[in-house]
Amino acid sequence: MTMTRDFKETVKERAGRDPAFAKALLDEAATLFLNGEPHTARLILRDLVNASLGFETLAAETRRPSKSLHRMLSEKGNPSMDNLAAIFGAVRKQLGVSIKAEAVSAG
Repeated sequence: MTMTRDFKETVKERAGRDPAFAKALLDEAATLFLNGEPHTARLILRDLVNASLGFETLAAETRRPSKSLHRMLSEKGNPSMDNLAAIFGAVRKQLGVSIKAEAVSAG
């Protein structure tokens, strides 16, 4: 019998023990938002929040209700730019990283 692990649990466990992986998830979420893929970015960010600071701590850091944050980062969530900035800021602070956007020429 083959034993498998839940993908989300695997990601959560690895992000919790591997700071480089957690930082890569944050970078990927930011890149996806900037490249017009907010749906996937929200889901990655949700997994990262679960793996790093948790929604209760995020709620305290952002001064927003935990339930609202869960909705914002759900499949059908629609967070405002202010809320996204607050979420990214709290996760960035937790991971001890800075985010820098750079333009890449297409030619």
